[in-house]
Amino acid sequence: MLVLGLDPGLALTGWALVDGGGGRVTLRGAGVWSTPAHEEAGRRLLSLWESFDQLVAHHHPEAVSLERLYFSRNVSTAMAVSQARGVLVCAAAKAGLELHEYTPGEIKQAVTGSGSAPKQQVAKLVRLLLGEGVPLRPDDITDACAVGICHQHASGLRRALALGAGR
Repeated sequence: MLVLGLDPGLALTGWALVDGGGGRVTLRGAGVWSTPAHEEAGRRLLSLWESFDQLVAHHHPEAVSLERLYFSRNVSTAMAVSQARGVLVCAAAKAGLELHEYTPGEIKQAVTGSGSAPKQQVAKLVRLLLGEGVPLRPDDITDACAVGICHQHASGLRRALALGAGR
C-alpha cells in the first residue's frame, strides 16, 4: 500500500510517499511544499491544496496519514498549522482517500518502539528503516516519513488482526 505521510504547516508541509509490503517499508518520494510568507493566508492555503492535488494525481496514494493535532503554547503557530491541516484533510476527502491520524506518541512508538523518543532518535530510525535517501533537512520531511511508517505498521497490524479473527 502506498501511503502519503504529511507533516502539516503553513510555511512548510513535509510529505513522504511510503510504500509497504512484505514486512518492509520503502520511500518512493519525499519533499516539502513551501508557501511564501509575504503572501496572504488564503493564497498560501490554496497553494498547499494545489500541491497536494498534483502529488496525488501523479502518484495515486491509497491513503493519507498525518499527525493528530496537539495543543501548543504558541497560539499563532497552532492556528497556522490548524489551517494547513484543515486544507489537507479536505483535499484528501475530495480526492476520496482514506485519512488516518496518529498522535505524536503513536508515531514515535511505531518508529522507535518508545512513545517518548526524542526527535533525533526518530530521525535516525527513519533513515535506518527507509535508507540513506531520506533528506536530513528540513525536519518536516523526516516527520512526514515517520507518519507514513506509522500508518504502514498500523495497517499491517490491522490486517494481521483481521486475518486472526477470520480463523
